[in-house]
Amino acid sequence: MGSSKDDSATDGDKSTANRRRQDSDSVIYSDGEKVLAYHGPRIYEAKVQKAEIRKNEWKYFVHYLGWNKNWDEWVGVDRLMKYTDENIQKQQALDKKQGVDKNPKSGRTQAKPKILNDVKVEKEDVKSSGAKGKKRKSDSSTEKANASVEKPVKIQIPSTLKKQLVDDWEFVNHQDKLVKLPRSPNVDDILAKYLEYRSKKDGMMTDAVGEILKGLRCYFDRALPVILLYNKERKQFQEFVTDNVSPSTVYGAEHLLRLFVKLPELLPYVNIEEDLAMRLQQKFLDFLKFMQKNQTSFFISSYDGSKDSDSSAVRGKMSQE
Repeated sequence: MGSSKDDSATDGDKSTANRRRQDSDSVIYSDGEKVLAYHGPRIYEAKVQKAEIRKNEWKYFVHYLGWNKNWDEWVGVDRLMKYTDENIQKQQALDKKQGVDKNPKSGRTQAKPKILNDVKVEKEDVKSSGAKGKKRKSDSSTEKANASVEKPVKIQIPSTLKKQLVDDWEFVNHQDKLVKLPRSPNVDDILAKYLEYRSKKDGMMTDAVGEILKGLRCYFDRALPVILLYNKERKQFQEFVTDNVSPSTVYGAEHLLRLFVKLPELLPYVNIEEDLAMRLQQKFLDFLKFMQKNQTSFFISSYDGSKDSDSSAVRGKMSQE
């Protein structure tokens, strides 16, 4: 990435943080109150579900209006603003700056994640690769350009990685074994290695690849506790992922691979054009091939017996004695 982009992004982060502190000084929010909440670089309408004092400061459990409850989370006072005309104007100004589209049906701002916007850098490759697009009528091409992806994106998982998934399921659910945590390399390490690999192969560091990897990390951290863990792994998760620890710094290739099984179910909820979805599909396949190439070093060969099964065995032995 160019240094000018990094510098501007850093300045933007600082200004956003300053705005949050200014807007949230000495503000207390009540249960059921409608608020404006920062999530990443944008502001969303939200509702306070409950409030608690944690570590001598107020924390609020919020639900983002119009979004799945899986995105509900605990936030600090620095992430919230009162729902006032002045703050709504701030939201609208920030949306305009970020290039957010309005959903004509609901009126809510629908922000396309940066991961998908930046893939447009390589959009010309898709256009030049197919002649069919030139033959479309103007009306139908406009409709398809504005249409979101309704059918799942197909992600072809290499056969050796499919076997890895089967073995993974078998170890956890039938043999009562778990992946030993924390993993090394972890998800962050693997993403960094792939970025380095692509940079050397392409002879340059592309913004699109970097943003896709950031998006994968975000999806992983969000999805892991909701849909990527087996029931027998949840106790382990609670032990290792505490406070502000990111799952991507604790878990490794075994759980990252599970994300690619779930991505086809998640992506249709994101408003993206069909050709961009095709480009993402190609990038995901390339990443999976990279994981396959490094399968021996990225994945563990054997899992550890879970604490629950070990303790049960000890109890059984004691009872026999």
